[in-house]
Amino acid sequence: MTTVHSPSPTPDDRTPDQVTDGPAPGETTHIGETMHIGELAERAGMSLRTIRHYDEVGLLVPSGRTAGGFRVYTAQDLDRLLVIRRMKPLGFTLDEMSELLRVVDALAGAAPEDQPALAARLDASLEDARARHAKLVERAGMAEEFIGTLSTLRASLP
Repeated sequence: MTTVHSPSPTPDDRTPDQVTDGPAPGETTHIGETMHIGELAERAGMSLRTIRHYDEVGLLVPSGRTAGGFRVYTAQDLDRLLVIRRMKPLGFTLDEMSELLRVVDALAGAAPEDQPALAARLDASLEDARARHAKLVERAGMAEEFIGTLSTLRASLP
């Protein structure tokens, strides 16, 4: 990764209103198939604040940093973020997300003797996700019934 930048404040020297997690004024980056946090946020449909929080808690650590100290993400990081985003509506806690991501990461390089234990943990997470989804579907049905009730009530009024 090659980064060329002009003399400008380092991220630590900038005032809070200058910190954007993008290139500093005058900083040009040549980072190939990577992206800064703003592009990652746009692609994932998430806020910069949320992505920074996931970095702080270790759920989504950037693949690298520019010479200026800015986060750099890859397509794999985006895929991981999308997995995290899909867990949110099911009500997974940060700890549960972290545990599941550890299992997924471990599966990638697991020795054959470790695969059954990891598969069992993945199966448990899958069943948990299915149960959470069923509850969401049930709640959505209740919401539809409520909307129907309100619509009927409204239709009876002038």
